[in-house]
Amino acid sequence: MTGHALSADNRCAAFEDLGIRDYVSVLDLQTTAREKMIQDPVLDDRVLFVQHPAVYTLGKRGGRENLVVSERFLAEKGIGIVQTARGGNITFHGPGQAVLYPIINLERSRIGVPDFVHGLEEIMMRTARHFGVEARRDPQNHGLWVGTKKIGSVGISIKKGISIHGLALNVCPDLTPFTWINPCGLQNLSMTSLEQENHNISFDPNTSMERVKELLFKFFCEIFNFNIQGQNS
Repeated sequence: MTGHALSADNRCAAFEDLGIRDYVSVLDLQTTAREKMIQDPVLDDRVLFVQHPAVYTLGKRGGRENLVVSERFLAEKGIGIVQTARGGNITFHGPGQAVLYPIINLERSRIGVPDFVHGLEEIMMRTARHFGVEARRDPQNHGLWVGTKKIGSVGISIKKGISIHGLALNVCPDLTPFTWINPCGLQNLSMTSLEQENHNISFDPNTSMERVKELLFKFFCEIFNFNIQGQNS
């Protein structure tokens, strides 16, 4: 991570694949895990990989004002809205989007918050590059971009030095629900995905998602100097 080198002392984390699981249950899992880590600081860090059924989530800066359709319309589509304590504004999660939630004691690992956010973006950038997609940061807006289109988002919450929430990288989702909001509170923002940007007619959603999971775990370890303690599926 150029310009953001991190020191490490035997950092270990348990890596877990949760499959496809509803947003609220995974949010509860994260908050419960963090509270346990606050009470018992020697508990291991955890990194969760998941895909969510369709849902909109709101950040600390709100987001309902950035709906461009009615909540009744969304209810008819079966898409709920969940308030969270992460940073940022409204975003969409759905199948085909790779989500990584590091539940990490940043203070114990001596990782500063700016370095953590930078590292999450770097994880997505390296993963995208593996698929032939050159993505970049935007100094004005966190996340990952391909030209003027956004392909990945970052939003975290820190309590007592412990992080929850994390990153979301569009692999092969239906992008239509993004058009029903101003994603991240930005007007006229178009979203994209690895599937749309790699221009490879052999792109297979299932094998690509599995490969993305492997790469996210790999680059997390490389960038933050973590060792893989275990991986559950």
